[in-house]
Amino acid sequence: MTTRPPLPPFTPETAAVKVRLAEDAWNSRDPDRVVQVYTPDTRWRNRAEFPVGREQVHAFLVRKWRRELDYRLIKELWACDGARIAVRFAYEWHEDSGHWFRSYGNENWEFNEHGLMTRRFASINDLPIRESERLMHWPLGRRPDDHPGLSELGL
Repeated sequence: MTTRPPLPPFTPETAAVKVRLAEDAWNSRDPDRVVQVYTPDTRWRNRAEFPVGREQVHAFLVRKWRRELDYRLIKELWACDGARIAVRFAYEWHEDSGHWFRSYGNENWEFNEHGLMTRRFASINDLPIRESERLMHWPLGRRPDDHPGLSELGL
């Protein structure tokens, strides 16, 4: 089986690394890349969707990034214990109509001994914003190391 370090049990330091790796993967907006960090039988809750397994997660991500254009995400470690990590996040995106949103939320993650995520439970709220209110300004892809995180942005 594939191993995805860092592995549980997590310390605050190793959990922060895991969170940044997840942020980087999601900012790639590449479903093929993202699904590789989940177990084949992963179980999710994302708003009103409950995908099970990599195939359903992949389909979910394809739909998500077709709708959520110019997606930029910042994740921040909230807490960790053993094989579990709690994360808070915000991301900005717009619809094809040009309307911008900032989506806020929390995720609870559980990992197996190989560092693959077995469960992901997300709670998300969307806030309509004006383009002039955007806070996440970097070229699409990985957030630069010198770009402020959630706490620095006051989020």
